[in-house]
This record gives sequence, structure tokens and C-alpha cells, in this order.
Amino acid sequence: MAITLAQGIMLGVFAIIAGLDSWLEILYIFRPIISCTVAGFILGDVRLGLIAGGLTELAFAGLTPAGGTQPPNPAVCGIMTVVIARTTGVAPATAIGLSLPFAMLMQYILLMFYSVFSVFMPVMDKAAAEADTKKFASVSYIIMTIVGISFFVVIFLSAYAAQAPMAHLVNAMPKWLIHGFELAGSALPAVGFAMLLKVLLRVEYLPFLLLGFVGACFISYSNVLPEAIIGVIFAMIEFFRDRKNKDLQAQIQELKESGVSNNGGGDDDGI
Repeated sequence: MAITLAQGIMLGVFAIIAGLDSWLEILYIFRPIISCTVAGFILGDVRLGLIAGGLTELAFAGLTPAGGTQPPNPAVCGIMTVVIARTTGVAPATAIGLSLPFAMLMQYILLMFYSVFSVFMPVMDKAAAEADTKKFASVSYIIMTIVGISFFVVIFLSAYAAQAPMAHLVNAMPKWLIHGFELAGSALPAVGFAMLLKVLLRVEYLPFLLLGFVGACFISYSNVLPEAIIGVIFAMIEFFRDRKNKDLQAQIQELKESGVSNNGGGDDDGI
């Protein structure tokens, strides 16, 4: 399905919002689960957006910026995954692998901005020293405007202007190469989730992981709602248990403090 000019502009406008959010990390609209869903809504296929969002979100679950390390941009990858899947007809898992070059392009652009925007530092330092809030804010707005325009240009050109060459490229690919992208795209969610577990997994939570794995083996993958409800139940049990333990610890601490206070009062009485 071809993307119209209006859809291309709307994707570009949403890319500005999601791109600035990925730059500032405030609302987390840039996460693939959101960007894919919105892109699917713009292109008239919310179901495709939700499926692509779930797969792409898992792929980026363990990828976060750390210092000078900048992973492929998740907002661009999410939008382009839906665009490629919608325009070329490939599966969402295959589209993830095909969208990575666009995300890496945005990654290098942002890395370039990190170096170029250093020229504004002396100006902002001077404005801060002089308490010139208007000048300080104006420089920040200039930076965000440049970043937003960059996201719009990348998404608009990639989604609308280059959709015909992109479709021809995908159609010209041999089946074994398409299958390779499909396998790579299917493996990326598992890799992303494994990276997340490497950081977050604790021994006391291992039984829940094993229980979820066993449960997933006995349910239909077309309906994962029962598994999700089981996860919510255990999360609620742990939440209320943890809150109860904190309340008990607070009461014990109050009793200890009151006991110390009483003992202190006895000493003052001349014991």
C-alpha cells in the first residue's frame, strides 16, 4: 500500500514529537510500543502497529543510552518498521531488520549533534553566569528545533519520498535474504529481552521466570492474555507483600525508638 503525502507529513510531525521525546526522555512516547502504534494508526492499520510495536519493544528492551554510547534510535526504528511492513507486505519481524539502517542513520546524526552542539556551551555558560534566562532558553529551543527538523526530514524522506525505491529493493531481494532478515528480526526480541534480564534478573525472581516459561508452553500464542493476567497477579502479590513488610519494619522501628526513649527517661530519674 502506498503512503500518501498527508500520511507522510503526519508521520514526519509525529517523528518530531517522538524524536524530541527521545532526545529529552520525558514522556517516553519514543518507545517502539507507542511509536509503532501511532504509525499504524496514521497508516490505517492499528493491528499491524500493535504487533510491530510488541516485537520492536522487546528488541529495544535492553538498549538504553549510556554516556557517549547511543543505540539505534527506537523512535525511527518503530515508525519505519510499520512503514516497511505496510508498504512492502513483509512480516513485522522482517521489517524490524530492514528498519535498522534507518535507525542507525538517526543514531549517527544524533552523535554528530552531540559534537556540533558543543559550540553552544560557552554561550550557555555565559548566559547562566549572567542569569540571562531568556538567552539560555533560546539556545535550548534552537537545539530542539534542529533536532526536530532532522527527525522530520529523515522520516518524511524515508517513508514518503523513498517508498518506491524501498519497495523495489525489497522485491528485488532473493528469498533467502528475506528469510535471513526474518530470522534476524525474530531473534532480536529474544536478544533484547535477554539483555534486560542480564541487568534486572535476581535469584528470588527466577521462579516467576520459569513459571512464565512453562505457562507459555501450554497456551496459544494467538492469545497471551491469560499469561499476562498471571504476571499481573504475581506482581500485585509482590507489591502488597513488600508494602506490608515495609509497614511492619516501620512499626518495629517506632517500637524500638519508643523503648529507647522510655529507658532514657528512667535514667534521667536518677537510676
